[in-house]
Amino acid sequence: MNKIMKKIVGIVVSDKMDKTRVIEVREKRAHPIYQKTFAVTRRIKAHDAENRYHVGDKVEIIETKSFSKTKAWQIINGK
Repeated sequence: MNKIMKKIVGIVVSDKMDKTRVIEVREKRAHPIYQKTFAVTRRIKAHDAENRYHVGDKVEIIETKSFSKTKAWQIINGK
């Protein structure tokens, strides 16, 4: 059962929780009618088992099974 998992690149904005990092992901989208582009920012909680990454690090995260109610992503490597 090969399932394609989403990969996203973002920046760590919080490292205050144990084994959890908050990643800010920015993307640009176009308005469906007017075609003006605008920035959309999402804040995603990701699992960091070794507490390796800190604020300002650029990381790649992958979607996994849920670790908790709000955490369903895992950091796979830093950029």
